[in-house]
Amino acid sequence: MPMRLHERRVFKPWGRTDIPEQFGGPSAEPLGEIWFQREDGGTDDPLLVKYLFTSDRLSVQVHPDDAAARKAGHPRGKDEAWVVLDAQPNASIGIGLGRPVSPEELRGAALDGSIAGMLDWREVEAGDAFYSPAGTLHSIGAGLTLLEVQQNCDVTYRLYDFGRPRELHLDQGVSAARPDSDVRKSIERPLGDGRSIVAEGPKFILERWRSRSGRLECSPWCLIPPGGNVRANGAELPPSSVWIADEPLELDVEEGAELLVAYEGSTVRPRS
Repeated sequence: MPMRLHERRVFKPWGRTDIPEQFGGPSAEPLGEIWFQREDGGTDDPLLVKYLFTSDRLSVQVHPDDAAARKAGHPRGKDEAWVVLDAQPNASIGIGLGRPVSPEELRGAALDGSIAGMLDWREVEAGDAFYSPAGTLHSIGAGLTLLEVQQNCDVTYRLYDFGRPRELHLDQGVSAARPDSDVRKSIERPLGDGRSIVAEGPKFILERWRSRSGRLECSPWCLIPPGGNVRANGAELPPSSVWIADEPLELDVEEGAELLVAYEGSTVRPRS
């Protein structure tokens, strides 16, 4: 059997109290994120899965790539991907810049707040997906429920925080940023046999599997069942849970159900 990952609830100033029932219902404190990890924290796992709930904009931020992260003492950098699960009208994500800027201009814009307007803000709706490489300047807007898959690295450099009294990281953020980054919305790409790619980049791939059965051979796989009847070795994988498959297993995704599957690397893996 795959291993069910433990939930870790993280409260944030931009989080929400009106949490959907499938994630536990209303929260007394603003819940921003639910992390899914092994009981020991799972720091050796290459990927981390989260759900995000926003009532306000996140900071304008950036994450380091592998080289910068290792230089700072971390095992890896942080590419990430988002799948929009629910979006209020006019909800948006700022990802990348509308034009290239110099490090000096970027620092000045962070100091005076104009950096927020430099982001490429895009209205989003349920089903939209983005792969955001490390070094991409970004901010997630209010009114969103997202699934996030990322390299397993808890390093965020804030350049501007919309007036919230939290620490900024201007030197590290400007150094890590790729001011010429241009990120496009992912277009789901069919692979056949009930598989499609939702988002992909150099560090990991996120697939959607529908109404298929088969055997997983290579591992690890990160299994995320959003809904419907999904079974692994005959046991049900409940919706809104997250699992790690470290060994081969038989998988059954019934008609009308789906399963999101993430794995490290840039090469599409054989399914069975």
